[in-house]
Amino acid sequence: MEADAEAIYIVDDDPAVRDALSVLFNMEGYVVETFSDGDTFIKSASKAVPACVMLDVHMPGRSGIEILKALNAEHYPAPIFIISGQGDIPMAVEAIRNGAFDFVEKPFSAETVLERVKESIAAMKQRQPQDKVLAFHGAEVLTRRELEVLKEITNGASNKEAGRTLGISPRTVEVHRARIMEKLGARNAADLVRIVLGGQAGG
Repeated sequence: MEADAEAIYIVDDDPAVRDALSVLFNMEGYVVETFSDGDTFIKSASKAVPACVMLDVHMPGRSGIEILKALNAEHYPAPIFIISGQGDIPMAVEAIRNGAFDFVEKPFSAETVLERVKESIAAMKQRQPQDKVLAFHGAEVLTRRELEVLKEITNGASNKEAGRTLGISPRTVEVHRARIMEKLGARNAADLVRIVLGGQAGG
């Protein structure tokens, strides 16, 4: 399924949020589809892929996390942003672990949301084929996104720089970094570099 470069799906049970985001993206020339519950969205998302998805973490019926799992978000061709309230950071972290691309906190500024969405769409287009990301012994335990973050870290990028390259926020890089270190049993960035350089597969 090819992603529709102009469509943005907004999944939120709050009509005010749906309206605000719709107006914002419409003004930028995107085609917006809104959904007030997860089930309707999943039906649409399995038929056509938008350029980007804005998904509320708290939904009636299926939660944002359950929707990510149902979509197999890690392999979904479009970036999925989780919209979360101030107190939802643990949930946002959980969402990223389940394949969400990034998260935006409410209340958000229109400018920030637009910029992040545009960056994420551009970053998705520039994704390298899986085999170009990183190959080393132990790489198979990491998700594709974790491998991309790891590549940036081992190239010496800061969280901010890695985030800019990958179109995600530094906080999201931090979440991936913690997860990578946990999975690979690394204590710090130097450990990560050693693991990657010490165990690179040929090719």
